[in-house]
Amino acid sequence: MAPENAPVNPSCGPSSGLSSGPSADRPVAVRRPAGRARAACLAAPLLLGLAGCAVFGAPDEPRGNRAEPELLREITPGVSSRADVTAVLGSPSATSTFDAAEWYYISSTTHIRPGRVPGVENQRVVVVRFDEAGIVRGIEERGERDMRNVAVVDRTTPVPGNERTLLQALFGNIGRFGPGGAQPTAGPGVGPTSAQ
Repeated sequence: MAPENAPVNPSCGPSSGLSSGPSADRPVAVRRPAGRARAACLAAPLLLGLAGCAVFGAPDEPRGNRAEPELLREITPGVSSRADVTAVLGSPSATSTFDAAEWYYISSTTHIRPGRVPGVENQRVVVVRFDEAGIVRGIEERGERDMRNVAVVDRTTPVPGNERTLLQALFGNIGRFGPGGAQPTAGPGVGPTSAQ
């Protein structure tokens, strides 16, 4: 038992429902599940939403003209012609730049990622080479390991002229046009005016 002059905690009194020690005349503390239930009710939609992102994600989208391996087996080097390749694989995605001796069948699989560029995977290029007579000389498959990263240059080509400020761009035409229409200005394409 606590001494009579001990400080009293008002939150532990008989009306609060909490007990400071084992006693038959005081009620026993009961934890209310309302706080946990409320937190669970608030967390359930969030968890279901996150689970839906993983389960109901965007489907993978095939891109390009995919030359499947079983279709490539139908093309025989030294025997198949351009017409045979077109009948089996379809039109090529691209042809070589300087001659029509190589056909490229380019394909990949993409998936949408919210807030970012689409994710690309399974990139594949099938190269079909022809001889001068239009007969298949060889077939080569290239994947992601054969690709090279190309560095993009951020430079811009300088343009002759002056750099205009925001105020010049907004108010630049004030006073340039008179009541008779546009005033010719010096510059490319403007010749001397003749008096009539």
